[in-house]
Amino acid sequence: MVLGSLFAPLKFWGNTQEQEPQRGRMQEIDLGIHTIRSHGGGLASKHKHDWIILVILVAIEIGLQLISPFYRYVGKDMMTDLKYPFNDNTIPVWSVPIYAVLLPIIIFVCFYVKRTCVYDLHHSIIGLLFTVLITGIITDSIKLATGRPRPNFYWRCFPDGKELYDALGGVVCHGEPGEVKEGHKSFPSGHTSWSFAGLGFLSLYLSGKIKAFNREGHVAKLCIVFAPLLAACLVGISRVDDYWHHWQDVFAGGLIGLFVAAFCYRQFYPNPYHEEGWGPYAYFVAAQERGSQQNGDAMRTMSLQVEPTSLENMESGTSTAPR
Repeated sequence: MVLGSLFAPLKFWGNTQEQEPQRGRMQEIDLGIHTIRSHGGGLASKHKHDWIILVILVAIEIGLQLISPFYRYVGKDMMTDLKYPFNDNTIPVWSVPIYAVLLPIIIFVCFYVKRTCVYDLHHSIIGLLFTVLITGIITDSIKLATGRPRPNFYWRCFPDGKELYDALGGVVCHGEPGEVKEGHKSFPSGHTSWSFAGLGFLSLYLSGKIKAFNREGHVAKLCIVFAPLLAACLVGISRVDDYWHHWQDVFAGGLIGLFVAAFCYRQFYPNPYHEEGWGPYAYFVAAQERGSQQNGDAMRTMSLQVEPTSLENMESGTSTAPR
């Protein structure tokens, strides 16, 4: 009984239209079947410019990976704080797109299979992709411009432990050029910003779908909302534990990811605490258009319905109006 009452708000996402009469809330309207095959092409065509921008953002992100960062001056006295061990990543780079992009998309598809609403599927995916790409470009641009050395910079610069400095006291690295280049990309943390971007977007999406803020006091719903954010936090902590980032890098990366996720989510969805926060804006626009069309059809049908007795009275010149 407790679980049933807890997840009762999820019923709105089913194919049956069991609506609870709540004042001021727009009820769900049967829009028919809106699948990828029937309406996906038209919806993607309507947003073709957005998809073109996405491709451009991908090209920009790839280009940023080819640019060398600003090689900030690193002196001998600074090496004391940059001498942490050069460990492997607890969270590999290749795994970030899996849990920050692929996992949310799988959840979006599950909701699509349940509801068959291509509006929600399209806008959730495109919103997520915009979130992670914009976050990546912002993060990498700041990385290149800042050039802050990582906590393990010493062993990147001097892998054999033999220090070498120029006349001004600056380091003269003889490590692998790629490792030295990555050693100047500490601020902000890319792992953290991408994690908070993708999983932050997922947290907002889930909070709207399960109506976590519908004022019914189901605090257990917050466990679902906080789970993606907790995972993102643990990723950020691992970056400090692995000595790949300073704590300031992680903090800044988390803020960037969350802010971009919130802005991109609000382009397609109402606030999660809004009474209509469970669906994208496009759904309600389609619902209004469907409602207007149905009202128009009803009015036209009523105008064509003329009683036979009224027609006969008109032909005979008599009237049945009350006197």
